[in-house]
Amino acid sequence: MTIGLSTYAFFWQWHSTAPDPISLDTMLERTAALGVELFQICDYPLIEEADLASVKRTADGLGIALELGTRGLSPEHLQRYLDIAQRLDVTVVRSMFNTVGHRPSLDEAIDLLGAAIPDYERAGVTVALETYEQVPTPTVVAAVEAVGSANLGICLDPANSVAALEHPRDTIERTRNHVKNIHVKDFSFTRRNGWVGFTLAGCPLGEGLLDYDHMIDAVRPADGVNQIIEHWVPWQGDPETTSQLENRWTDHNLDYLRSRK
Repeated sequence: MTIGLSTYAFFWQWHSTAPDPISLDTMLERTAALGVELFQICDYPLIEEADLASVKRTADGLGIALELGTRGLSPEHLQRYLDIAQRLDVTVVRSMFNTVGHRPSLDEAIDLLGAAIPDYERAGVTVALETYEQVPTPTVVAAVEAVGSANLGICLDPANSVAALEHPRDTIERTRNHVKNIHVKDFSFTRRNGWVGFTLAGCPLGEGLLDYDHMIDAVRPADGVNQIIEHWVPWQGDPETTSQLENRWTDHNLDYLRSRK
């Protein structure tokens, strides 16, 4: 399994909340400096207007392969991302059921994916639907199984589905035969101030509730499944402190994953 970074590993540094947002080129350069050869451009709207030839030259020059991530199942939207994928030599596009203001039913999702996936099959590109709290994991799996294409599978992220009261181990077991991509982040619950309720937030790998070893044992037989590092770094009160913590988590998580290869 190849280890990669994501735009979500630099979230507080490129997002609009950053006082001086870093560019995609900077993220790629910093990825290469860490000895990482895979980068997932995920939920990064600027890619839709980017000079893709320039992005490709930068990635190629740094020895970095690319993946994409978006949201939505409409054939028109997925075709747009297939076009981007082909121009960037991307073979995995992560997506999600939801678009802004609309969550398709299972039947709608099957119809939408059934219309979009044949073009992905012809291009040799895979769509990986992410597990997350707004859509039950069994529903995502049912859509994948109904379409029945080798170019459609699951982007496994057990942390997301916890918010829907799905146990991480259950999410892993339900998806293990369809996993095409993994978003790796650890997470934990902490008591809120005054002990009134809990906060679900990220933490460095190995310090939270993710049973990483079980997850990897479950999906390891799958060929070509990459591990993409993401973070849920809580805001630390100011951009500089938050960005520094984000970078420390990246260093830690890379060391953690490399030690288990």
